[in-house]
Amino acid sequence: MSPSRPYLIRAINDWIIDNGQTPYLLINADYPGVEVPQQFVDEGKIVLNINPTAVAGLELGNEYILFSARFQGRAWEIVIPLPAVLAIYAQENGRGMMFNEDEYGPEPPDGGGGPDQGKSVDDKGRPSLKVVK
Repeated sequence: MSPSRPYLIRAINDWIIDNGQTPYLLINADYPGVEVPQQFVDEGKIVLNINPTAVAGLELGNEYILFSARFQGRAWEIVIPLPAVLAIYAQENGRGMMFNEDEYGPEPPDGGGGPDQGKSVDDKGRPSLKVVK
């Protein structure tokens, strides 16, 4: 099966916006293929506001999140591979979802996904689920 992360991100983003809140993404800025303004990265992570009033051309795809945003008056084209998304949450109350960094397997050395991308297995090779509170 394909990874659930893109579907959950879209659903939670809609839920946050429908409730009048501001959706934020927590991103692993060190993940291969992430294109964000590095001067705003702190300890390898960056938090991005993806509210429709803060970004232009938001695309929540199955492999990438793409949009344009302004940082200190300068326009940036943001590219986020889905495995780099660590969480989506409402800025006002913190409600949302964190994601398992291992859902997509180890980071690809060449920046691309391998044939096992999206599989989550336990130590014995069986599919596994994790409770997220």
